[in-house]
Amino acid sequence: MMIFARFVVALFLIGIVLPPGFAIAQVPPNCEITKADDPERDILRCAFGIILEIEAVAEMAFTDGDEAELDLKNGAVLLEVTPGEARPQIRTPHAIAAVRGTVFVVDVSETSTAVFVVQGEVSVSPLGAEAPVALVRAGEGIDVSSQGASEVGVWGEERAAALMARFGR
Repeated sequence: MMIFARFVVALFLIGIVLPPGFAIAQVPPNCEITKADDPERDILRCAFGIILEIEAVAEMAFTDGDEAELDLKNGAVLLEVTPGEARPQIRTPHAIAAVRGTVFVVDVSETSTAVFVVQGEVSVSPLGAEAPVALVRAGEGIDVSSQGASEVGVWGEERAAALMARFGR
C-alpha cells in the first residue's frame, strides 16, 4: 500500500492527469507506459502489482486523499491488481470501487457508473447517505447512478463482451 501511495503522490506532484487524447509525457518511477491499438489506449504497468489500461477517451486523474485513489470522471479503465499488492480505490461521480486483488473494469458515463468484474472481487459503494456496499464477483456487474444502485448480477455475454472489446479483449 505504501508503494502505491508514493506512486499516487508522485503522479499528483508532477501533475500527471489523463484528459481525453492526452499522451503521458512523464512516467512515474517503477512504472512504464505503452500505447496499444485496436482499440487505442494507454497501458501503465507498475512494479508494485498494478496494470491500468486507460481508454483513449477516459478522463482520469491520480489523487491522494485518505487512501490512494484514482478519480475517473468519464470513460473506462481496466485494472489488473495482483492480490496482496496495491489496493487502490476508483472514485467516480456515482460510486467508489475498492480493489480486492482482481481484474475489473470501471466505466463512467454522465449518468452512471458500471463496474464489471472479470476475476476476483470488488466492493462497490454508491455515493450518498446510507448506501449499502455491494460485493461484486467474477462475471458479475453493477450499475450505480445518483438514484442508487442496481442489484449485483451476472452480466449477459453480449454486454460483458462489448465492454471488454473496448480493451481489445
